[in-house]
Amino acid sequence: MDGIVVAFFVPVVIFLVVVAPAWIWMHYRSKQHAQGALSETERAELETLALQAERMLERIDTLEAILDAQTPDWRKREGVE
Repeated sequence: MDGIVVAFFVPVVIFLVVVAPAWIWMHYRSKQHAQGALSETERAELETLALQAERMLERIDTLEAILDAQTPDWRKREGVE
């Protein structure tokens, strides 16, 4: 009788200590990954970066227009074309 209890108890303890936590962790990880949504903080950071990139492109366009006006062949010299 004691052998049956030990044979049942040991696998149950191993399952509860090792398998169950890993199973739960992987379940919620896959659930979060499946949603694929950004958090509010991530969304705000993404919007900030997009605005900064847009401003940077405007500045580059302005600088290129100034260079085109002052030095028309700068693109050929710098290999920009």
